[in-house]
Parts: sequence; structure tokens; C-alpha cells
Amino acid sequence: MEVFRCSPIRGFLLDITGVLYNSSPNTLGVAIPGSIDAVNRLYSRSRVRFVSNESSESRDELARKLKKLGFNLKEEHIFTPAPVAIQYLQEHALKPHLLVHQGALKEFADMSKGEPNCVVMGDAECDFTYDAMNEAFRVLTALNDPLIITLGFGKFYQRVDGPCLDVGGFAKALQYATDARIVVMIGDDIVSDIGGAMKVGIRAVQLRTGKWRPEWEKHLIKPNLIANNLKEAVDILLQCQR
Repeated sequence: MEVFRCSPIRGFLLDITGVLYNSSPNTLGVAIPGSIDAVNRLYSRSRVRFVSNESSESRDELARKLKKLGFNLKEEHIFTPAPVAIQYLQEHALKPHLLVHQGALKEFADMSKGEPNCVVMGDAECDFTYDAMNEAFRVLTALNDPLIITLGFGKFYQRVDGPCLDVGGFAKALQYATDARIVVMIGDDIVSDIGGAMKVGIRAVQLRTGKWRPEWEKHLIKPNLIANNLKEAVDILLQCQR
């Protein structure tokens, strides 16, 4: 505990799923006991931001859900992958074919329309049908340089009814079938997110949020970059592109 006493804590970054609440099919989910009070205490004493790889709903819908569960937080304090992906798409004049959850579609409403030159994948859940995967496959095979931008790369996530297959498996299937390149993986799990990405030659950024453990600083898996949070990672990556 000495490490927390030697210098003041000026802010907190909290993962959402599995930290604030556990997701559940067809319901809001269930707040984890004590988490509502903990968030209120942090808000009253410090700065709090919420970072998640949630990609099955828009940020405003996620904020509304958390408020219904009893959390008193601000939408602008929630950071999810979709806005970062949209910024990348806009800066590189990319027109995406979207394979995302219906709840996340409105995040991309202002994107350029026309012949797609990449595929954006999120946790589409029930929308991961054969036809949907095959449509994305056909988009990629028509491109000279097939590009997949994935809003996560996890193997699975935990719901109250049990573990559920995450977007990583579907992204790997399309990558295997098309030899597509995935731009960069940003994640909080050094084994599944970072290690899984680097095994197939994908550049990977480890965040010190979510599942992060301090001992991972000396992990055998060496990310291309370790950033304190998503904002810092994006600032660094976009600066490198200039």
C-alpha cells in the first residue's frame, strides 16, 4: 500500500463492464455491489473518467444505461473505441463497411458514404451472422489492400449468464480469409489483446486501465507502446502520423 501513500492520487480511470456492472442479455445488467457508492465517493474527492472497449452501443446509450443502474456520471467522462475509430477514418479519408451492433450504428451516422475501402468491426453480437460476415469478406476481397479496423480484440467477455464470444474471434476469421491488415490494437489485456495481436504482426498499445496490472511492466509480452489511458495513446499515435 506504500505506493499509494508516497504521492497524491489526482484522478481515477475506471473500466466499465466487470468493474461498474455485469452485462446481461436483454436487460440493463446488474450493478456490482458497492460500485455505485464507490463512484460517488471518487467523484466527490477526485477526477474520474471511464474507459471501455464497449462497442455494442453508443456512448450516450451507455451513459443512460449506467444512470438507470444508479450511477451518477457524465456522458462526456466516458471514453469508448468508436469515436477514436471515427477520428482515424476521417483523417485517412476512409469509407467503412460497418459490421457493428445496431446500437452503435448511429455513432457512424456522419461518416462518408460510397464505395467502402475498409471494414469496421465491433461486438455485433446477434448480427454476426454468416451473411453479415460474408458481406464483409466480399468487401475486403475486392480491395487491393484489405483493411480491418476493429473496436476491440478480446476473446470473450463475461455476462451474468456466462462467457460470450467477443469480436476478436470474428476479426481473426476475416483476417485469415482475406490477409487483411489490422491497423493497431489498443487494449487492456496484455495476453489476449496485446499478445494475440502481436503474434500476427499487429502493432499493439497496452493501456494502464481496465485489466492492467503493474507487474505487466516486466511481462514477457512487450507492447509497442504502453500508455496511461486511451487519450494519451491516441495523442501519441496521431502525433506519429504527422
